[in-house]
Amino acid sequence: MLTKEGLEELKAELCELLENRRPAVVQKISTAREMGDLSENAAYVSARDEQAFIEGRIAELEEIIKKAYVSAASHKGVIGVGCKVRVHVDGEEEEYMVVGGPEADPKGRKISHESPLGQALMGKRVGDKVEINAPMGKLIYTILCIS
Repeated sequence: MLTKEGLEELKAELCELLENRRPAVVQKISTAREMGDLSENAAYVSARDEQAFIEGRIAELEEIIKKAYVSAASHKGVIGVGCKVRVHVDGEEEEYMVVGGPEADPKGRKISHESPLGQALMGKRVGDKVEINAPMGKLIYTILCIS
C-alpha cells in the first residue's frame, strides 16, 4: 500500500535509474575495461559493484510498482494510509504522516502503516489513545488531529 505521492516518487526514481544512472555505469565499465587488466582494476570493480546495486534497485522498484496499491486519501475521521496525524505524547505534540512501507522515512516524520506506531494508529479517531511499548518504556499517544 502506498500513497499516490509515494508511488510517483518511486516511479521517478525508477526513471532516473533507467535513463541516467544505468547508462552512466555502463559507460564507466566500458572506460575501465579499456584500462587493461581487469583483475587489478579498482575502477572496473567499483563500477561493477555500482551496476549490481543499480540493477537490484531497478528490480526492487519494478516489483513494488507492479504490486502497488494506492490508498484512497479520504479519511472520514479515521486514520489510514495518506493521513497526517498530530498526537500528544510525553508532554509534546508531534505530527506524522502514515505511509506505505516503501515510502517510510522516520526522520521525515513519515511512518509506515506496518510499523508498531503505524499499526496502533490505523483505524483510530481524534481523542483515541494508543499505547506503544518502546525501548524506554510505555508511551501513550493521544490523537489530536487527523488531516
